[in-house]
Amino acid sequence: MFRTSPLKTAGVILLALASILFALPNLWTKETRDAIQRNVPAALLFFVPHKAMPLGLDLQGGAHLLFELDSQTIIRQQAEQLRNDVREIFRREGVALGGGIALQPRGVSFRVPDAAARARVMPRLRELIQPAGNPLLGAGGAPSYVLTEGDNGAIQIGITDAGVNERIGSMVGRSIEVIRRRIDPTGVTEPNIQRQGFDRVLVQVPGVSNAQEIIDLVGQTAELEFRFVAEPGVSSGETEVVPYPEGGPGATITVERNVIVKGDDLIDASASPDAQRGGWQINFKFNIKGARAFGDATTKGLYRRLAILLIDKKPGGVVEKRVVSAPTVQSPITGGQGQITGNFTAEQANNLAIQLRSGALPVALTVVEQRVVGPGLGQDSIDAGRKASYVAAVLVCLFMLASYGVFGIIANVALLVHVMLIIALMSLIGATLTLPGIAGIVLTIGTAVDANVLIYERIREEARLGRTIPSAIDAGFNRAFATIMDSNSTMAIAALILMIMGTGPVKGFAVVFILGILTTVVTAVTMTRMMIALWYRWARPKAMPF
Repeated sequence: MFRTSPLKTAGVILLALASILFALPNLWTKETRDAIQRNVPAALLFFVPHKAMPLGLDLQGGAHLLFELDSQTIIRQQAEQLRNDVREIFRREGVALGGGIALQPRGVSFRVPDAAARARVMPRLRELIQPAGNPLLGAGGAPSYVLTEGDNGAIQIGITDAGVNERIGSMVGRSIEVIRRRIDPTGVTEPNIQRQGFDRVLVQVPGVSNAQEIIDLVGQTAELEFRFVAEPGVSSGETEVVPYPEGGPGATITVERNVIVKGDDLIDASASPDAQRGGWQINFKFNIKGARAFGDATTKGLYRRLAILLIDKKPGGVVEKRVVSAPTVQSPITGGQGQITGNFTAEQANNLAIQLRSGALPVALTVVEQRVVGPGLGQDSIDAGRKASYVAAVLVCLFMLASYGVFGIIANVALLVHVMLIIALMSLIGATLTLPGIAGIVLTIGTAVDANVLIYERIREEARLGRTIPSAIDAGFNRAFATIMDSNSTMAIAALILMIMGTGPVKGFAVVFILGILTTVVTAVTMTRMMIALWYRWARPKAMPF
């Protein structure tokens, strides 16, 4: 007998109501949503609908920013790295450098008067003269450095234009990845981040009316260091005086230069309320290497004050340091986890956590252009996309109604819930809706109806074979289910590849399509089956309705 359990029925009804409820904020004004967010307690906020789908840059505009990398700092860092490499070669070969290594604007120079010593180091120095990039991948194969020998053992290694270009290109690529992780930590915001020109990065973020918010989030190069506070008779090595805002206006604190652990060993950072002191704190977690070093240091430095430094690299090579917290080590911290407290606001703690979690920028960025832009596609294109969605939905509903009668009405109700579920899920996870996303919703409407068509045609076939109505319905659902799962699984695999490999609008389309595939199984199979079972018990038909 064709039945559905009361528990499953109640679950489907609750899911349908929840989808409508959490999709509703998309019809509210921003002021209404903000008022709910302000007045509802944080513990209950997740269960109260207040989020709407953010619209993409093509639908609502947003912030347009153009950042420029500090090229001179990159070249100076490359020259310093070259000097360190040369010094390491001399150390390994056991050759003394009497005059030292002089740092040039684009290279280094030094002198090796002894011919025997020069013969030992020259083969190693020539190994530094490697082509920039990979010639097999079309990078050109030009040398990164050029070595010149002069009189009396004078040697100069200069950085070529190809070497500079390769280094700056690498820095731009790394900066783009860091910026993307900071602006789009969940991967669903769909900002447009791309290289522009030689040393610039274009950043476009939808729905942002204040470009300074993005500048504050992107422009800081926050690095984290853990050091012990200097103490008379205990500290060894060099020390330095660092600003300590928590100690009051103008306060400073003396810390050891020796770094226990750096932010490079962080694998996670998140903001949370500070229950003991009020305000907010940052929770952090180290990798295995960082956890071991941190555990050893806090074991040896029991009851000492541990300074947590934030280091900001500004354009022009300016470095700003400050101690945000200096707690006393009460017990060895061997679990690799801890908290940073410092009277942070919720926004400050969240931004700092994002910066630490995403990693430090390889070089400081300077804003060369900023503005707020309007919708990229124009209002006509937006209206056309909306109209296409409405027309597609209406035509599909009319087709189902004409082809399957009462069953078509049931399919249309399930289709409405299907769309509500997609909108509700996108609102909850903060997925950005773009024009390709609208196309994805339209496409999922077709796939959801296709599942109903498979089920209904199978029911019709079973009825023609002489089965009773409940038996035909039961067999139709059971035998069509495998086909529906197979077809949706193959589409899900393709969409998953698009989501992993794609960026921007392509990724947005894939996200919407995957959500649509998931909701199709719920609405086109489970919900439709439940509604048909309820209809059969109420109507007790003598023949199929189509």
